[in-house]
Amino acid sequence: METILKSFIEVFFTPIATQEGEKVITKIEIPIIQRDYAQGRQTTNINRTRTRFLDSLHHAVTQEPIVLDFVYGNLKDGLFIPLDGQQRLTTLFLLHWYAAKSCDIDPGEYKFLYNFSYETRYSARDFCTCLVGFTPSFKNPIKQEIIEQAWFPYDWEKDPTISSMLTMLNDIQTKFADVTDLWKKLKKGAIKFYVLPLEDMGLSDDLYIKMNSRGKPLTMFEHFKAELEKNLRSIDTHLANEVIRKVDQQWTDLIWPYAFGDNNIIDDKFLRYFHFVCDIICYKNGDSPQNRKGVNDEFDLIDEYFSKDNETTIRNNVKLLIEMFDIWVYLYNNQKEKGYGIADFFEHFIAKEHEANKVKANVSELDLLKDCMGNYGIILSNGNRKFPLGRTILLYAFVTYLRKKDKCAISEEQFIRRLRTVNNLIQNSEFEISDSTERSGGNRMPNILEQVENIVISGKINTDLGNNFNDIQLDEETKKLEWTTMYPERQGALYELEDNELLYGQIGIVGLDNWQYFSRFINLFENCDLDKIDQALMSIDDYTQLEQNKWRYQSGSSNPTKTAWKTLFHHSRSTDKTKEVLLKLLGKAETFSDEILDKAITEFLTHCEENKSYNWRYYYVKYNCFRPGRYGIYWWREGSKQREKKPYDFVAFWAQRQSSRNAYQVFIKALAEGFENLETDPESYGDKILLDDKYHVDADNETFYIKDNEGKVVKKLSIDRDKETDIDKEERVLKARQWLKDFLETQN
Repeated sequence: METILKSFIEVFFTPIATQEGEKVITKIEIPIIQRDYAQGRQTTNINRTRTRFLDSLHHAVTQEPIVLDFVYGNLKDGLFIPLDGQQRLTTLFLLHWYAAKSCDIDPGEYKFLYNFSYETRYSARDFCTCLVGFTPSFKNPIKQEIIEQAWFPYDWEKDPTISSMLTMLNDIQTKFADVTDLWKKLKKGAIKFYVLPLEDMGLSDDLYIKMNSRGKPLTMFEHFKAELEKNLRSIDTHLANEVIRKVDQQWTDLIWPYAFGDNNIIDDKFLRYFHFVCDIICYKNGDSPQNRKGVNDEFDLIDEYFSKDNETTIRNNVKLLIEMFDIWVYLYNNQKEKGYGIADFFEHFIAKEHEANKVKANVSELDLLKDCMGNYGIILSNGNRKFPLGRTILLYAFVTYLRKKDKCAISEEQFIRRLRTVNNLIQNSEFEISDSTERSGGNRMPNILEQVENIVISGKINTDLGNNFNDIQLDEETKKLEWTTMYPERQGALYELEDNELLYGQIGIVGLDNWQYFSRFINLFENCDLDKIDQALMSIDDYTQLEQNKWRYQSGSSNPTKTAWKTLFHHSRSTDKTKEVLLKLLGKAETFSDEILDKAITEFLTHCEENKSYNWRYYYVKYNCFRPGRYGIYWWREGSKQREKKPYDFVAFWAQRQSSRNAYQVFIKALAEGFENLETDPESYGDKILLDDKYHVDADNETFYIKDNEGKVVKKLSIDRDKETDIDKEERVLKARQWLKDFLETQN
């Protein structure tokens, strides 16, 4: 064994002599047994240490080279795992990254930086990879530029290693901004250190641990257990012993099956569920995790919920912690005896599609405990939770059932019914489910969880709670509970309707009084073309809905995502007219087909043509361009108050929220489609047709116009309309096409 003097670059490119011959380090990996990167922490002592260290490195590249202390580590198959020197290696990694980027070095020359990795946390590992691929502009502090990147989830700022790295990068930028040839100096070996590979010493785990001089538990998880035990011992030694014994034995056995295929590591899974428990405690105390200032990790959570001066509070919190782990231990052991697992327990109650005697849940993973252990607390790049609040509520319903089923004598059949109620409330309370105190309605989670407990335990909805789930859905679920008690034989039909993808639990668009139409609704939307359904409904009457913003109108659409129909059938706006028209359509047949709808459509169009009465619905039904097949959004340009006076002047949107280049005035679009070489002008948002470089066509409620470039009317076409009803007496699209054709012929 010998020590080798290397620069950070040379470590990856030059062989190291060992007793088994020369070997090359291909990757440096900071192992899980190491603590977080600490040299960037914002404390007085560390700030002083960081400044001194960077001063030494700056002196080395500007004046006199430096040799740092030893770096010990295990070397096997090209992988170097440092036992001591993690902090220095991480700082050198960051310094070399800054040098490569600031000196505009060819990526091929610094690609070895991808081979420096952290295994302490997935976030630190991913951050290192993303960092190497990122090139800042250096116009702002590096930290600011990094956290503004799309690949940087804001939750990463809470990771102590990443936070320290960002601080160090800012200080490196400040300290080395004047060193223009930094990469060249580093490459020449201005900073070196001794590498001591320990492969040849035959290190056992015990020796490896003894050589670690930090004097702390080696893993983050062991550190967590030590902190929890210390805090609990200050209250009750017996309680501390009980909890730690459970952590090491029953609770570990519970989580272990979930670790297979994931490096067999239970630490993260345990801690994610621990975070879930702590958040439940927070909500039950009437608070929100978003209000926990400075609470960033599991150690902060220990201080927050298991280190209170109030002994009663901490005992209640510990009791809930024990219960919320033990229920799964009991279930796991009970299921194991029957040859099943926890996943089978969840699959007994919920499914991803409609199944009799199950609840259709909108989840990616039926095993909610597995999902929680794998994803709780993770924030996606778009800012959304990977384990959303709705899923938290659903899992809490199961937790409540397991905690209370024996004491409150809740049967499986009762729980399935009550779980369906909870699930319906979750699915239809998208805007109400929030733990933010800044959103309208505030933090509703405390009341929501109390409502869930009440439903699971008693089967009833508490109408005296403050803001919780959506009020309309709460009212509907209350009526459903009464209705299914009165008509138990109709439950199956109701549940099948609830599970329809267009309704996801809210059936008000059909209504309990129209239970005989439940199967007809399902049949209509499963068997028929969506566009024909749209046409058939409009043939009956104007079924569109004015949105709450009071200027957009919602209709159905042929889009296979069915977003328009889902929006249309839910109580974000008044659905009375839509319901009235839908029920008239459902009343036409017991089963539906496209042929039945075609007949209704044809009868409507024929009636209009025979009576020479062409209201705007006639054109909507007749011409495909009136139904663009996206989100079913329309805008009457004179506004909702003038819609009745100017019904023919409206725009079809392509986007869901606003006008865009793909929007168009529907009658202008229909006119253009009568010619091979004409199209609406996207620059005018589809309000006109460009004929050539001289003329264009536009229209209003009564008239089509041909205008020159200065807006002067060259020719116009007025539509004959009934003076009493303001309804067209002639088919304006066909007449306008002939009118425009005549004009174009005179131009040729």
